[in-house]
Amino acid sequence: QVQLVASGGGLVQAGGSLRLSCAASGMTFTNFALGWFRQAPGEDREFVGAINWSGGAIAYADSVKGRFSISRDNAKNTLYLQMNSLKPEDTGAYYCARYYGRSYANSGVGSWGQGTQVTVSA
Repeated sequence: QVQLVASGGGLVQAGGSLRLSCAASGMTFTNFALGWFRQAPGEDREFVGAINWSGGAIAYADSVKGRFSISRDNAKNTLYLQMNSLKPEDTGAYYCARYYGRSYANSGVGSWGQGTQVTVSA
């Protein structure tokens, strides 16, 4: 079955950086767009960024534009999220996700990974 295993979370001071990874298995990696979402305690899960199957199209939430960078390595079946200039409001559980098709546009999420916790201290 599809497995999406996120890692790389941790505790960091404001202004610091983290790189999240999401290793995928049980699927043909290049058949799917992928994304990152996050959820703070007591809040709804929110979109962070998405990337199409080839890496040729990328989208970000306004709140992370210019600070976060999403990428994928199709040879390694791995999705990444480079997070720079972190803020306390970036704190939450970060989830990787697989969309239903090769594009994230007008598509829903078909599978979720487990979360990895990111905590940014002031």
